Amino acid sequence: MVEAKSLSMNYGTTRALVEASFVAAAGQVTGMLGPNGAGKTTCMKILTTQMVPTSGTASVGGADILESPIEVRKKVGYLPETAPVYNDMEVAEYLNFVARARGLQNSGLRSRIDWVVDACKIKSVYRRPIGELSRGFRQRVGLAQALIHDPEVLIMDEPTSGLDPLQIVSIRQLIKELSASKTIIFSTHILQEVEAISDKIVIINEGRIIAFGTLDELRRTTGASLGFTLELKASRHAVENSFSDYNSQLRLQYMGGSRDRSRFFIAGDNHESTRAMISEKVKNEGWQVWEFTPQVPSLEQAFIQLTKESAEK
Repeated sequence: MVEAKSLSMNYGTTRALVEASFVAAAGQVTGMLGPNGAGKTTCMKILTTQMVPTSGTASVGGADILESPIEVRKKVGYLPETAPVYNDMEVAEYLNFVARARGLQNSGLRSRIDWVVDACKIKSVYRRPIGELSRGFRQRVGLAQALIHDPEVLIMDEPTSGLDPLQIVSIRQLIKELSASKTIIFSTHILQEVEAISDKIVIINEGRIIAFGTLDELRRTTGASLGFTLELKASRHAVENSFSDYNSQLRLQYMGGSRDRSRFFIAGDNHESTRAMISEKVKNEGWQVWEFTPQVPSLEQAFIQLTKESAEK
């Protein structure tokens, strides 16, 4: 649905974006993760035709951002980091204005306004001036304007910035619901945000895309294994001897223990089959288990490692 092709953007001698390429599939949430100043906003402005790239191009729903910018704008809903609202307008006036600017009329206009007011939970402030609203409600009104024309693609820059915890959860839930029928791209510098709602993650640093993939794919870049911590009432020798049957499938690492307990980290190529083999062995041996905990490399580990490698290059 969205394809960036070698996008570059220079501000004089500053290279804000360098040969950036990635794909966002229909019905997926793509999170763009990177530190402040990494190039996320520049990339989004280019995708929404707010800016013309120095080189490269992109397509949205088959429309090229350089050749058909008006078609791209019809397909895209955009929420910048600072909501594009008019403080002296009531919420009702503003949404009506945006809907008409988007070409909506009559019953179609009314039904879309009703939908976004309900979906973005802004009914309680519908007749209030936008300038009187809290940061959270202003952000919700900004999201409502991005959705007013029922776009195929929704692009959001730091959508939960300035929201309280309950509002963040609500916006996350709305994004997941919308992804059933829309392609969604959002940027953030908060790791928990991309972990919570992204199907695919783009990691960008110093204008360069340094990684792209699912959460599990990025976790594996740390080189750490998916495995289990197992602590049981048995000697080290007994456990290692028993698991020797699985030497070609499992890797055991002794992590210490006491007189009658042993603690291991056990990893394999497949998480579920590893779990099954450990469970079967414990059952057959009749061991008393004190701990059996899955261990998964964190996105934080992957992010730190990838940005460090990028800086070194």
